[in-house]
Amino acid sequence: MTDLVSIRRALLSVSDKTGLVELGTALAARGVELLSTGGTAAALREAGLTVKDVSEVTGFPEMMDGRVKTLHPGVHGGLLALRDNPEHVAAMEAHGIGAIDLLVVNLYPFEATVAKGADFDTCIENIDIGGPAMIRAAAKNHAFVTVVVDVEDYQTLLGDMDKHEGATCPKFRRKLAQIAYARTAAYDAAVSTWMAGAIGAEFPRRHAFAGTLAQEMRYGENPHQKAAYYKDGSMRPGIATAVQHQGKELSYNNINDTDAAFELVAEFAPEDGPACAIIKHANPCGVARGATLAEAYARAFDCDRTSAFGGIIALNRTLDVETAKLIAEIFTEVVIAPEIDPAAAEIFARKKNLRLLTTGGLPDPRALATTIRQVSGGYLVQDKDTGHISAADLKVVTQRVPTEAEIADLLFAWKVAKHVKSNAIVYVKDAATVGVGAGQMSRVDSTRIAARKAEDMAEALGLAQPLTRGSVVASDAFFPFADGLLTAAEAGATAVIQPGGSMRDKEVIAAADKAGIAMVFTGMRHFRH
Repeated sequence: MTDLVSIRRALLSVSDKTGLVELGTALAARGVELLSTGGTAAALREAGLTVKDVSEVTGFPEMMDGRVKTLHPGVHGGLLALRDNPEHVAAMEAHGIGAIDLLVVNLYPFEATVAKGADFDTCIENIDIGGPAMIRAAAKNHAFVTVVVDVEDYQTLLGDMDKHEGATCPKFRRKLAQIAYARTAAYDAAVSTWMAGAIGAEFPRRHAFAGTLAQEMRYGENPHQKAAYYKDGSMRPGIATAVQHQGKELSYNNINDTDAAFELVAEFAPEDGPACAIIKHANPCGVARGATLAEAYARAFDCDRTSAFGGIIALNRTLDVETAKLIAEIFTEVVIAPEIDPAAAEIFARKKNLRLLTTGGLPDPRALATTIRQVSGGYLVQDKDTGHISAADLKVVTQRVPTEAEIADLLFAWKVAKHVKSNAIVYVKDAATVGVGAGQMSRVDSTRIAARKAEDMAEALGLAQPLTRGSVVASDAFFPFADGLLTAAEAGATAVIQPGGSMRDKEVIAAADKAGIAMVFTGMRHFRH
């Protein structure tokens, strides 16, 4: 690769004009000739800079509503020519093609246009053609051409030029080339994903995924693993939209657990009352509603105080002073809420290690989204689990019909079970979890563990009996045998919600009838691996 390459001629064509005039002024001050197009050229001229239109280079005016302006040998020859190849140099001289040493391009705002809900034709018109073509050409020829696609690299560019007396170094150009190709790849991914949705192709032949680096982390799940966080641009309320008010940088595990907590608490609409979810290792250890947010937190905390220590707390309403005071009594890794009262924020300010996030809103638990998981040699792609059950969807399969209070708790437990790792068992009483069993290889083991945790908490709280007495229980999948249901009955559960569909459903129903338990089927499973 050629070493230093002086920047004598630059082509600037940007949709986002942020920092454009400052960059153009700095380049002109360094003796760089400026070429430009359309609105970019107008903005530079308005700032008093001398600019040559690309149409003067190509000999053709911009035409077809700007669709054709840079797709010409006068431009691409200047970007692609190998300056150390005599044949290329001769071709440039023969056809009057001037070398372009610097390309500064950012693309039509396609992603933003889609995000605004624009119609099909408007989205099509915001697909950039000339920009990606120039970027790819310049990046391919980075031995001789410097390419910049992000506003945040403007100052870095000027710094490298100053360091090398108006030139750029090969290491810098190579880095910018990689950034450029990643940008066009992400752009094409956005276009192809949007178009797949527009034509109803759920699983297109080729599926591209893209993200923008948001944070490099000290390590991943464990200290020997490297990690980073990328945003996909969807702006679903949560970690991606959050403002961090205090505390250390979020870790890999913090982000994973906080996302799990906020997605769970979003199942409970703010207008239906305050709700709190406490998460540990991506599983809920306490979820509750309350008359106030403080009561919801206290009831969630009382489900499993031991696991709540060092956990993640998610709230569905603005965090108030009373709730902040309660949370501040123990060590908590992260608190996330739509908003926070300034006075509550002052209370947390004394807890330097607590990470406080506000998101500006809650994610819609029923909004369509895609989940992606990497496996050896590929990816598993599926719809996000947006399954929802109402009272009208429940099928009573036992002799005893659940009471209205039991139905309310069954639906609450079902929402929580959706967010518990399989095999999931959730005991609920009066809109609060009282026992959670997660991630066991056997469903009956999850049932036993959840009941045992309730017993431990009853002892810690000085209760005469565990709160599973008179509770309801949710199972994310069917009971393959009656043993899990009987274990729940022994723990004191009076009603059960489960998908149904087992070969032994009749056996399980008979066991429920014998125990005097009410049971409803949902016809929907909530596995979460």
